[in-house]
Amino acid sequence: MVEDKSWASRTLITANYVFMIFLSLLCVLPLVHIWAISFSSDQAAASGFVSLWPVDFTLDAYRFVLGKPNFLNALLVTLQRVFLGLPINLLLIILMAYPLSKETHVFPWRTVYAWFVVFTMLVHGGLIPTYMVVKETGIINSIWALILPGAVPVFSVVLMLNFFRQLPREIEDAAFIDGAGHFTMLTRIFVPLSLPVIATVTLFSTVGHWNAWFDGMIYMKSPDQYPLQTYLRTIIITLDFTNLGSEDALKMAENVSERTTRAAQILLGALPILLVYPFLQKYFMKGMVMGSVKG
Repeated sequence: MVEDKSWASRTLITANYVFMIFLSLLCVLPLVHIWAISFSSDQAAASGFVSLWPVDFTLDAYRFVLGKPNFLNALLVTLQRVFLGLPINLLLIILMAYPLSKETHVFPWRTVYAWFVVFTMLVHGGLIPTYMVVKETGIINSIWALILPGAVPVFSVVLMLNFFRQLPREIEDAAFIDGAGHFTMLTRIFVPLSLPVIATVTLFSTVGHWNAWFDGMIYMKSPDQYPLQTYLRTIIITLDFTNLGSEDALKMAENVSERTTRAAQILLGALPILLVYPFLQKYFMKGMVMGSVKG
């Protein structure tokens, strides 16, 4: 028999729903406002008439951004960075987290390496030493300058090793009795059981590579090699029409401004992550280990 909830309990549940709806609106409405501005004319945006729906609908802001000759090249650089950087991140994170998740009697130097990892989270060498290392390595002005300096995200390593340590040791002991080695243990047991944390780390790495702009600015000498976010930043700062014909420039000047162009760039930059996130969200809600050990 299901007991009726008290008045205080119902009130608390209602207040929680209202509060969560309010927080959701705080997250969604600004994005909707940016979307409306990006499709509105310059006059409507500057006059403050745009709220949650476009006014004087126009695609000129998107034509301006997508029509720049370097936009497609910057997009390809970012895609290359994601498709190369993400597998490298996942591989190094897993290979580093697995030994660090072992007990001291299995890996005697575990504590030393663990403190080394924590130390890198607390202390950074600085921008100039980092740049000098990248330069002396010979990867300046190449795609590897955007990937290798951050190839091992320490925070993701900590997440992964903590997840590994919570897996039941009975599974590991049974696998060793059956003759499995560490490589088999990692690839056949640990990784399949770690899909939730792998999905989380994947999202972190993807968003990190996609949104990064500062390293492209300092490691790339030519604008032709800028990643997308670095390139979009240059457009926000310069906002020039030099690559458009005279008639196009006059037409764009009627409906395109810094505000509408910035809004269009924000949506173009966030759209891929917004499309990827729902596919990874389902893994966040799963239990860490369910039914792994019997009896």
